[in-house]
Amino acid sequence: MSWTIGVDIGGTKIAAGLVDESGVVVRRARRETPALSSAAVVAAIVEVTRELVTLADGLGGSVSCVGLGAAGFVDETRRMVRFASNLDWREEPLAAHVESAVGLPVVVENDANAAAWGEFRFGAGRDAESMVAVTVGTGVGGGIVLDGRLVRGSYGMAAEIGHMTQVPEGRPCGCGRRGCWEQYASGNALLREARELAAERRAEAGVLLSLGDGTPEGVVGRHVTEAARQDDPVALEAFALLGSALGAGIADLVALLDPELVVLGGGVSEAGDLLLGPTRRAFEHALVARAHRPLASLVLATMGNDAGLIGVADLARDHHGLPAVPSSG
Repeated sequence: MSWTIGVDIGGTKIAAGLVDESGVVVRRARRETPALSSAAVVAAIVEVTRELVTLADGLGGSVSCVGLGAAGFVDETRRMVRFASNLDWREEPLAAHVESAVGLPVVVENDANAAAWGEFRFGAGRDAESMVAVTVGTGVGGGIVLDGRLVRGSYGMAAEIGHMTQVPEGRPCGCGRRGCWEQYASGNALLREARELAAERRAEAGVLLSLGDGTPEGVVGRHVTEAARQDDPVALEAFALLGSALGAGIADLVALLDPELVVLGGGVSEAGDLLLGPTRRAFEHALVARAHRPLASLVLATMGNDAGLIGVADLARDHHGLPAVPSSG
């Protein structure tokens, strides 16, 4: 038996798994992401990879290759991370570093692309041919699959959808520009709206404020979802505003790419219909020529935090021409 290792490199944790050709995680390993230096992060990746290689040996199998999913710009060769702000990587030859340490072929992919591929192959998109994934977390990320192929662009940097301009000269973004979609359609945007609304309408925000310390500043992200589930009007309005911005951006993506499916993932998607309902209404309202075209399905992701790990393992398998279970799309 030969497996692939998938490693999802996050800002706080490194999650890795031994993945078979059906997308099943056979064994797992995890490390906290070191905050000391970029070299320390590479060392942690090597450590977790070696642990899984040892586990594979104990199961009587082997590891064929390794896939690494990282937040940032990955070059067209899938060898180098050109820029990753949360890991302090600049022109980081990540594949070469890990290969030299573990003696296995390594492929690097953007983490949102990896998660999109995981959902396409084994999750919500497994019956589709073309799909756009929108990951709603701290920011907004995404991935695009058209005619069964992951769209990476000429230089590996396609699908940075969170930085499409939604509001010209709007809110400042961490990327240095203004008005980016993720400033209106992310978890951070949801929290900001909830706090601002709670400050203006304290009498209506009783449930929301009670979940924190009684002040708008004491509200955190999970409080907004919990309060909305208890019908707090301020929390529900914050979700409505988020859904409006998210749906409008999705309409633009569908007008451009014409996929059959849009998959909503990321931490905020765990709110379920609280997010999906207003987003779907805004999407259907904003889509150009809505009455004269098929409507792309809008659904929630199904693979949770495993999407990136499994997706990058499968991409590594595909990159090296290894047998895989065909997609049912």
